[in-house]
Amino acid sequence: MNQSDPALTDKRVLITGGAGFIGSNLANYLSTANDVIAVDDLYLGTESNLVDDVTFKERSVLDDDLDEAVGDVDVLYHLAALSSRQMHESNPQQGVRVNVEGFVNTIESVRETCESVVYASTSSIYGDRTEPSPTSMDVEAETGYEASKLARERYAEYYSNHHGLNIAGLRFFSVYQGFGGNEAHKGQFANTVAQFADAIATGQQPELFGDGSQTRDFTHVDDVVRALDLTAAEQLTGVYNVGTGESYSFNEMVRLINDALGTDVEPIYVDCPFDGYVSDTLADTSTFRESTGWTPQVEFEEGVRRVCAPYTAPEAVEGIEVEG
Repeated sequence: MNQSDPALTDKRVLITGGAGFIGSNLANYLSTANDVIAVDDLYLGTESNLVDDVTFKERSVLDDDLDEAVGDVDVLYHLAALSSRQMHESNPQQGVRVNVEGFVNTIESVRETCESVVYASTSSIYGDRTEPSPTSMDVEAETGYEASKLARERYAEYYSNHHGLNIAGLRFFSVYQGFGGNEAHKGQFANTVAQFADAIATGQQPELFGDGSQTRDFTHVDDVVRALDLTAAEQLTGVYNVGTGESYSFNEMVRLINDALGTDVEPIYVDCPFDGYVSDTLADTSTFRESTGWTPQVEFEEGVRRVCAPYTAPEAVEGIEVEG
C-alpha cells in the first residue's frame, strides 16, 4: 500500500471483518502505529491477508463473550457483514443476525472504553443516479442488504444520541483492488474490476449486463483505508460518502483493462438476472472532504493499472488463485 503514515496513532484498535478485503488492508496499514486486533469468522476473510503485527482472533461478531475475547479498545472499526445482495436473499435471517445484531453486539462489547466507532454502510441505498448522491437525500431500502445497512445507521443514531458515542458510518462506492491484493479469496463476490481483469488476463470474455453502459464510482481500497483512518482520528459522528466523484462505464473499464494488459478481449453482453439492479452510482463527498480534508488519490486509470500489474509477470499470474 502506497500511503502516508496513519493519522490514528497509539490506540488499541479492533477491526471486525479484519481478515477480509477492506478490513485486512486497514489492519495492516494501522498496525504500523497502533495495537490492532482483527476479529473475523473467516467466512469471507483469510488470516493470510494480515501482517504479523496484527493480532488475529477467529471469532464471530455474534459471540456473547466477544468483550472478554478482545478486552478494552479505544477505536472500533465495524466492517464485518454479509456484504452483498445475493448473500442476504439466500438467507435473510442470517443477514439480519450478522449485519444488525452483530453490529449491536460488537458495540455493546466495547462501548465502555471506546472513544470512536466507524462502521460500514452502503451506497446502494441511493439507487440509480447519474448525478452525485449527497448524504442528505432521502433513501429507502430496496433489498434486504440495504435494509440491514440502514438499520445500522438508525442504531448508530441511538448510540450517538443516548450514549454520546462518537460513531460514524461510511457509505462506500464500488471499492476495488486486484486479485493480487487481499480479495482473491472472495471469488464471485469480489469487485468487478478484479473479476474482469482476471477474466481478460486469462483469455476469457467478461460478461456485462445489458449494453455495458452502466456506470460506477470506482474507489480504490487505498483511498478507502485513508478515509477510515481519518474518520476515527477526527472522531466524526454521522454518515458520510466515500467515493471519487467520477464515474466510468463498464465498457470503459473493459477498455482500460485491455489497454493495461495489452490485450483485445471483447466482452459478452447478457441480460441482467436481477430485479432492481442499480445501473449508475456517483458520490457527493463534499461533506466528508470538509470534515477531514480527505480527497481520493488513486485515479481510476492508475487503479486499473495496479490491478493488472501482477498479470504482466507470468510468475505473478501463476500465484493468483481465485475460488469459484
